[in-house]
Amino acid sequence: MKRRAFITLLGGAAATWPLAARAQQREKVRRIGVLSVLTADDPESRIGGGAFVLELQQLGWTIDRGLRIDYRWGGGSADDTRKYAVELAALAPEVVLAIGSPAVTALRQTVRAAPIVFVSVIDPVGAGFVDSLARPGGDITGFTLYEYGIRGKWLELLKEIAPRVTRVAVLRDADIAAGAGQLGAMQSVAPQMGVELRPIGVRDAGELERGISGFVRGSNDGLIVTGSGLALTHHELIITLAARHRLPAVYPFRYFALNGALISYGPNPLDQYRRAAGYVDRILKGEKPADLPVQAPTKYQLVINLKTAKALGLEVPATLLARADEVVE
Repeated sequence: MKRRAFITLLGGAAATWPLAARAQQREKVRRIGVLSVLTADDPESRIGGGAFVLELQQLGWTIDRGLRIDYRWGGGSADDTRKYAVELAALAPEVVLAIGSPAVTALRQTVRAAPIVFVSVIDPVGAGFVDSLARPGGDITGFTLYEYGIRGKWLELLKEIAPRVTRVAVLRDADIAAGAGQLGAMQSVAPQMGVELRPIGVRDAGELERGISGFVRGSNDGLIVTGSGLALTHHELIITLAARHRLPAVYPFRYFALNGALISYGPNPLDQYRRAAGYVDRILKGEKPADLPVQAPTKYQLVINLKTAKALGLEVPATLLARADEVVE
């Protein structure tokens, strides 16, 4: 499919993504649920959700005729995520798409009769969601964001674009298994790079502002934002704080860099949502999650924002620019 045609279709799908929940059921249809830790108007919700719906349509499903999708949005609130998991359970979906580890946790406690396909989960084994990646062993499967080894790459990129950095704040969600795992992976390589790490929580805006303000000392400071639902929820604030304190920073997803962040390195979220639609389709057609292995990304994207680099007084090395998948000017 040509790029322009795909973008047009994706835009249409994204527009209907949060609206499908309000459509009236016109005939007997299959029913699935979506529980997200994000908000309905979050960039990843709209773009990733559009890709999910589009892929279902390409697999032969007609939304609101052959298939109904019920949506619930946690918006970064653990209480709301748990509440909406209960609401989805009452609707008796045949399968649920869970976006983020807190969504999976909430659904496990309420929707045990319904298979779960997850995206945006970093360590499903460490979190206890599955027995192993190759053999999930239950009614949950899905797509991981990345392996812990990528955290060393984040540090390398930060040192490459800002060689003076020796102190790095690491934004992480301490309430999920991957929060400690991501920090630990970086701590194992930080000494050889001459970097001291300091963890900062991302539970709410106040914690973020206090943590970053208390961390900043001078021109050798930097920032790494690890992957989590809360980092996505607070992405605008995090980018604003990094700019205010003139912190060179590396982020986990492309749309951070598109919205003013210095550099991002991570998987293509569209790919996860498309592949998740494939798993939902297969489960609706009779396959079991236990037989569908958890899959990792196959490609990572490097995006550099030159405007932000200039504002920070950084000169991006030509070797780094040459490796970039996308450059924002």
